[in-house]
Amino acid sequence: MPLRPYKVVSVQPAWVLEHEALGSKQKFWYRDPDSDTDWLFKFPRPGTGEHWAEKIAAEVAAHLRLSHALVELAEFDGTFGSTTLSFASRSGELIHGNQILVGNVLGYDPDRRFRNSDHTLANIRLGVKKVFEEEAAARRAMSQFGGYLVLDALIGNTDRHHENWGVLRSSSNAHLPVVAPSFDHASSLGRELSDDGGAKSRERLLTADRMGEYARKARGGIYWSEQDAHGISPLDLVRRAAAACPELVKAGFEKLRDLEREVMEDIVDRIPSDWMTPIARRFALELMCYSLKEMRKLPQ
Repeated sequence: MPLRPYKVVSVQPAWVLEHEALGSKQKFWYRDPDSDTDWLFKFPRPGTGEHWAEKIAAEVAAHLRLSHALVELAEFDGTFGSTTLSFASRSGELIHGNQILVGNVLGYDPDRRFRNSDHTLANIRLGVKKVFEEEAAARRAMSQFGGYLVLDALIGNTDRHHENWGVLRSSSNAHLPVVAPSFDHASSLGRELSDDGGAKSRERLLTADRMGEYARKARGGIYWSEQDAHGISPLDLVRRAAAACPELVKAGFEKLRDLEREVMEDIVDRIPSDWMTPIARRFALELMCYSLKEMRKLPQ
């Protein structure tokens, strides 16, 4: 029996609350009058699959039992996009990674979005340890973050920059901070590639069996060393973390044990037929399968 496509939310102009300035994509907050929750509608960049990448990534995270932002496919005024449920509590606040690092890493520039070589895994660990003062709490927080890195490696998410992770802190101080759910996975799954047969087309990469090259050349939002010229690929970041600090990715690796090709294929196939081309589906699936195979080679 064919799988039931994901639902598509029809966002009405009357629901719009305000535009969101954070980030580089056009987006706005809205609220369905029949609901008391806020959602963020995102327009994909022209010619990209950022909308379906967001949805697939969220569904993969759900299968892996990783804390993640709830995402639905959506359309607004005839334009396809995605919508993300706000996970920040009304009584709390989302503290982004750059806000954490600027207070705990000497000389950190919180406003530098691109080529920020201070955004290293080592500095992230340092910042998290400062927020979660108890050693056991800091270990749990980094293990959760490590799960996000495993997800990034699986889907090829290159946008884990310092505003795409954080912690949730209660304004009442009644509760300890918690790691925020993983969010903003639009830069994944070859969403930027074309179907036209050019140098950066999905067909060329699949036909030439160049998936490994594609994964290796990806430039992620996290650096391994402050001296590096660009961020390390998500898959190589996990490879190095598995060797240097295996406890960081151990729990994430355990979540991959029951992940099979059929599960990922079903997740991809539920994207409606007019939202994603057959070759884009194939590429997204093969990228995840390749990354899964590579991670299963690492010490578990």
